[in-house]
Amino acid sequence: MQIGLVGLGKMGGNMRERLRNAGHTVVGYDTNPERADVDSLVELVDRLERPRAVWVMVPAGAATQHVVDQLATLLKPGDTVIDGGNSRWTDDEKHAEELGKRGINFVDAGVSGGVWGLKNGYALMVGGEKEHVDDLKPIFDALKPDGPYGYVHAGKVGAGHFSKMVHNGIEYAMMQAYAEGWELLEKVDSVDNVREVFRSWQEGTVIRSWLLDLAVNALDEDHHLDKLRGYAEDSGEGRWTVEAAIDNAVPLPAITASLFARFASRQDDSPQMKMIAALRNQFGGHAVESAKK
Repeated sequence: MQIGLVGLGKMGGNMRERLRNAGHTVVGYDTNPERADVDSLVELVDRLERPRAVWVMVPAGAATQHVVDQLATLLKPGDTVIDGGNSRWTDDEKHAEELGKRGINFVDAGVSGGVWGLKNGYALMVGGEKEHVDDLKPIFDALKPDGPYGYVHAGKVGAGHFSKMVHNGIEYAMMQAYAEGWELLEKVDSVDNVREVFRSWQEGTVIRSWLLDLAVNALDEDHHLDKLRGYAEDSGEGRWTVEAAIDNAVPLPAITASLFARFASRQDDSPQMKMIAALRNQFGGHAVESAKK
């Protein structure tokens, strides 16, 4: 099957290679000409036979909107745009409506697998009309992991990215739990080798997971993570998960706390804790520490 692929970074570039390894024809475009197969989106579209399918793998928000707007003027009725980036599900609904007015189909695909996807395959959560999704099944089959799992047609347009958003929210909470356990183990004197404790959990325990395997990899590279600063960004899906929970009155204490923990990681000197220290001193005469100059 032929497919166009826009965005050939860490994920997109590996996806192109995996698809080609499966025998598909991929025409890739990237703003970095060293990665691209063609010089422009116009050339990419011209290279594809109709009905065309173009997979967009660029950052969510303005970048995705820009590509979708361009494709809307280049593609023809019956062609399909697949957004495989981490777009907000509400953007999917807008893109489907905009493209639908021109007779262009739209499918959203939540993609998980990171830099390991080339070797292990990508978990795919897809949203869109059944006939449009079915037309792309050879592509999804090539990208997904071998075996019966790793792919789902989650529902209508937006369902794929909504499912991926919740997946990432769960990921936030799982990582936070491992991180908290690791810190506590490092803190006590009785545990001599935290890395080996983590390694022992990899088999036979209820908390074994790929994230745990990656934690062990990290500890093998840096026994106490001394080379790292305790700072973590968030890419958006955690916030969207919490916002969706508020909109639907669903309690998400673990996911919400894990998101807020990332915010706290960016503060060298917490303003909130200054106020708490001041209040404890005011009502109870509790000791405070002076600010560092």
